[in-house]
Amino acid sequence: MAGNKFYLAIDQGTTSSRSIIYNDKGESVAQAQFEIKQYYPASGWVEHDAIEILETQIQSVREALRIAGLKLSDIRAAGISNQRETTVIWDKKTGLPIANAIVWQDRRSAAWCEKMKLELGDEFIQKKTGLLFDSYFSAGKILWLLENCPGAKERAETGELLAGTIDSWLIYKMTGGKSHATDASNASRTLLYNINDCAWDEELLAKWDIPKSILPQVLPSNAQFGDFELDGESTPIHGVLGDQQAALFGQACFTEGDIKNTYGTGCFMLKNIGSLPKLSSQRLLTTIAWNLGDGPVYALEGSVFIAGAVVQWLRDELNFMKDAMQSEKIALEANPHSEVVVVPAFTGLGAPHWDPEAKGAIFGLTRDSGSAELTKAALESVAFQANDLLELMEKDSGIKITSLKADGGASQNGFLMQFQANISNCDVERPVNSESSAFGAAAIAAHGIGDWNLDDIESRRKIEKVFKAKLSFSQISRLRARWHAAVNAVVELKNYEDKP
Repeated sequence: MAGNKFYLAIDQGTTSSRSIIYNDKGESVAQAQFEIKQYYPASGWVEHDAIEILETQIQSVREALRIAGLKLSDIRAAGISNQRETTVIWDKKTGLPIANAIVWQDRRSAAWCEKMKLELGDEFIQKKTGLLFDSYFSAGKILWLLENCPGAKERAETGELLAGTIDSWLIYKMTGGKSHATDASNASRTLLYNINDCAWDEELLAKWDIPKSILPQVLPSNAQFGDFELDGESTPIHGVLGDQQAALFGQACFTEGDIKNTYGTGCFMLKNIGSLPKLSSQRLLTTIAWNLGDGPVYALEGSVFIAGAVVQWLRDELNFMKDAMQSEKIALEANPHSEVVVVPAFTGLGAPHWDPEAKGAIFGLTRDSGSAELTKAALESVAFQANDLLELMEKDSGIKITSLKADGGASQNGFLMQFQANISNCDVERPVNSESSAFGAAAIAAHGIGDWNLDDIESRRKIEKVFKAKLSFSQISRLRARWHAAVNAVVELKNYEDKP
């Protein structure tokens, strides 16, 4: 591979740590991936071992380099794409976490969020951060760790501790403790970053008594974050993006109005809204997509908490299949007239409900409902939830969305992609490289060192297939109505359970 240029994507996700090496054509030449363990210490709690995250990520880098026959010094630059909101606090001197990382899915700070919502109101926090009060974001996780780990609050105040999202944790460890930094896309997911001023919000930090000194420096997304040192070799970390913003970047959504949906553990839809932080009237989020050093580009975002995770549930809890990729074949064997509806609210409902206490449910069961019908309904639930987000974005913009760029592991499921096109009545584009978050990490690194401009990145994105809608308006309306009735029933059931 002599004479080529190589870029390393450090792609740390919710269920695995992965590294992919890309060449100058944007082609993957080697990759390695290792799963990370999920911990559920209490109902609604989800944790990761931050040391395991680091070790599996390093292991994947070494393995990808071995497969490619390269050294780390052969890599022009590395970029990081990371699971967002997941929070780590560690000892500045020893570099060891004070507790497990609290994962973005974790709901333990839901009560605090409800208290803040009543005290301050969602409008207050939305104007500052573009977000809503929800345990999804990092502030409640930081507060919980500071208040529940012995001595943590006092140690934070005396400068002994550091805090950050997974990108900050990896940067700190990979640079040998020389860099405690994050980028604007990740900072904008903490509930502590003012997206108008592009700075940590002093009022919020003071109100919640979070020392600013524990937070990372916020750099442009394509800045140099330090040198990644490994086995006597090094390469610059020259780009960082939260995984969903990385996917938006990797899908070349550089024009205002461009929209992508990532089908991973959760489902995340982002729409480029340009250089002004327009707030949603539909309870969607306004977030920073990236900052390339010339000011932020903003995005509108809707989140579905359970997407690919519903297939994992079918596999692991119901034993319907041995591999998640079998779900497409099983769904195609289902009775096409089955009216089973699955609402997979395993960790609450995301936009526009933002209801952390909602529980999942299955509707429309008949005597002949079996594993195929449930699998079909589970896959359809992912597309229904994504379509809800599309409709909200259309209401915010007043413009009909005719094309959706799809990526993520579950985008390889043809049944799901076709149903998405059907229920949303739009084209769904699936690129050759469905791992857009990883490609986005490599692309921002190549951009950071000046090798690729935005046109170069767009030219390296190739379309594998476009799924076209095949249902009539009346069929779409009927399916959507049945879905909305099921979701409303879930919300109603939760409201009933709340009554004394």
